[in-house]
Amino acid sequence: MSHLHLSVLVLLVAFFTSTQALYFYLEGSEKKCFIEDLPKETMVILVYSSEQFSAAQNVWVENKDLKIEITVEELPQGYRIVDNKGDSSGRFSFTSSESGDHSICISAASNSWFDNSKTKLTLDMDFDDPTDHHDHNAEGVSDLVKRVHELNERVEDIQIEQKAQHDREKDFRDQSELTNSRVVWWTIAQLIVLGVVCFWQMNYFKNFFMAKKLV
Repeated sequence: MSHLHLSVLVLLVAFFTSTQALYFYLEGSEKKCFIEDLPKETMVILVYSSEQFSAAQNVWVENKDLKIEITVEELPQGYRIVDNKGDSSGRFSFTSSESGDHSICISAASNSWFDNSKTKLTLDMDFDDPTDHHDHNAEGVSDLVKRVHELNERVEDIQIEQKAQHDREKDFRDQSELTNSRVVWWTIAQLIVLGVVCFWQMNYFKNFFMAKKLV
């Protein structure tokens, strides 16, 4: 049964790619952000290109004067690990130092007359293990070997995600155990306070009745 599960997993992984392509629009200097849950020590490669709408030509054209600002922050700490200002089209990468949510924000900045125009930004995001360096463009490497390398990378991506999930479960379990421990100690403290109050009340009423010669 385990061999069957592994075969199904390999077949499924073979149809997936680690690259996520998307495009969106920016109005003027508008900033758009999105959240990515990244495992620890995962390399993220961003390849982007931008076009702005020319009302005179009624087409999308590349503006060489346009600058693309990209920032990456670790959440919820807000620690900024990337603050990049590049050309209208380019490529850059970063490696996550900790697992968890990362905020990736992109905005357009230009000193030209395109400042208030609409920008279309196309973004390709690729996730990779920085310890793995396969040269898929090497001469003499057959297509089959390339596919095997790609399949190995997909399996490694799954293993990294499983490890990240295990770390999140461990953190949640530790937090639950800490909360339960605090609840137990709080209950014990309440019982101690209740016992002290009961003892004080019994002693007080005993002395009171003795003083009134009721006992």
